[in-house]
Amino acid sequence: MSDDLRQQLTPEQYAVTQENATEMPFSGEYDEFDQLGIYVDVVSHEPLFSSLDKYDAGCGWPSFTRPITKLNEKRDQTHGMERVEVRSQNADSHLGHVFTDGPQEQGGLRYCINSAALKFIFKDDLKAAGYGEYLALFEKEGQ
Repeated sequence: MSDDLRQQLTPEQYAVTQENATEMPFSGEYDEFDQLGIYVDVVSHEPLFSSLDKYDAGCGWPSFTRPITKLNEKRDQTHGMERVEVRSQNADSHLGHVFTDGPQEQGGLRYCINSAALKFIFKDDLKAAGYGEYLALFEKEGQ
């Protein structure tokens, strides 16, 4: 599977999702991206985050207040820090980390995610792409 993934993903996507790399801050495709839709795992295509939960944390990576599906959490003590790594359920892709310095009015969490681990599905394309059930997220918000 590793060779297949190397052919399917860019070198940066592979390094981030399979080797726990981190993209350079402020360099990712989705850091300053503001469209309606959902973000899915670039490897397994499982839904991860809604654009409605994305906010500008100023950290250089896309930040979200909550995931739309369950993520795996793992203690990470690399680089002399104590952090909580988040990984996708199906592919076990490294996504980024979750911190407790997010907006307090929305639960206080900040999911700091590498753009290279994500693929964006526009709201208008959700049904055709097989994610029609997630349209309800946007109907609730009047989007």
